[in-house]
Amino acid sequence: MDDVRVAAITCLTPLEELDGEPFLVDTRSQHAMCERWAADKGYVVIRQLLCYGMRPDHRVLWADVEAGLVDVFVAPNERVLARALTSFEAFGAECERRGVRLETAGLDEPSYDAARKADVHRRLSMPTAGYHGR
Repeated sequence: MDDVRVAAITCLTPLEELDGEPFLVDTRSQHAMCERWAADKGYVVIRQLLCYGMRPDHRVLWADVEAGLVDVFVAPNERVLARALTSFEAFGAECERRGVRLETAGLDEPSYDAARKADVHRRLSMPTAGYHGR
């Protein structure tokens, strides 16, 4: 049986919004939620799409679909889709037109205390050379 191949849609929200919208800033947790959803279904996440206000017809979203590499898009929830795309309704319609499923993981967002927000801030603001977010 072939694996169902998934593209995870996460939103790339500016670090300045960490206090008000920590989950929308924390792309690592968004991706982990998509991975967990896929694993629970026996699917494989092959791509993470980092988006912020992207048009639903943007070529980046559809390249893997057109190449026959993606069967399903998944996002953590509708809040992420609303931030990632200019219109998640139009994106859903385009998915339907192209015969690609669009799902949301529907899992609970993690809670963010001061320490967790500090970890996200540190991970996103540190120079990338040699730092792995630990």
